[in-house]
Amino acid sequence: MLIYAKQPINYIINNHPSKIKTLYLAKEMDKKEYSRLMKMGFEIKRIPSDAAGKMCKNASHQGILAEIDEYVLHDYKTFLNYDFVLVLAGLSDVGNIGAIIRTAYALGVDAVVACGVKSLPLEAVTRTSTGALFDMPFAIETNIHDVLNDLKMSGFTTYGADMGGTDIREMKIQNRRALFLGSEGEGLAARVSSKLDAIVSIKMAHKFDSLNVSAAGAILMDRMRKYE
Repeated sequence: MLIYAKQPINYIINNHPSKIKTLYLAKEMDKKEYSRLMKMGFEIKRIPSDAAGKMCKNASHQGILAEIDEYVLHDYKTFLNYDFVLVLAGLSDVGNIGAIIRTAYALGVDAVVACGVKSLPLEAVTRTSTGALFDMPFAIETNIHDVLNDLKMSGFTTYGADMGGTDIREMKIQNRRALFLGSEGEGLAARVSSKLDAIVSIKMAHKFDSLNVSAAGAILMDRMRKYE
């Protein structure tokens, strides 16, 4: 798959260079950096800027693109022996999903499951996660009720994010936990939230409708961390 822009490509160069098939350069590069890249075992091609634009449909490529190995989705059932799983319920915006995956990896979430969607553009998710997708076990499962039931049967305490929930600071978070984040517009469906063990929220200092799902998710993930 093709990704572009400096941040995700630099992450993959530094952390997963074996996944790069071809690196495309549409701008001049520092000679030392170019020499370093030449020793990394993947093909490097210089291309005109207009050709780079065509490759990424005129998106902002910042002069660097890469053809990389496809991301291999996981089976969510392999996550049932983990301690901290994040479930995305009907989220479809790849910007939010990528940001959530990046944050989840930074804050120690063990795996992420996207539910309520049949597929996602993994090229875009890789880019918006700045490459962190390659370090985060990620699954897609259409039926969220199967995921919820399997997590509960495996000993997870399940938490859902909703403005009407209990302040997360007042909750005693269990060691094996799963956090459910609802879709950008509709939140968690009633059929899902009614089956969760607890509904949690973020207490606001000022009256405000809600936070963006990736921002709210970041706060909740941090509050649910288990510090060593």
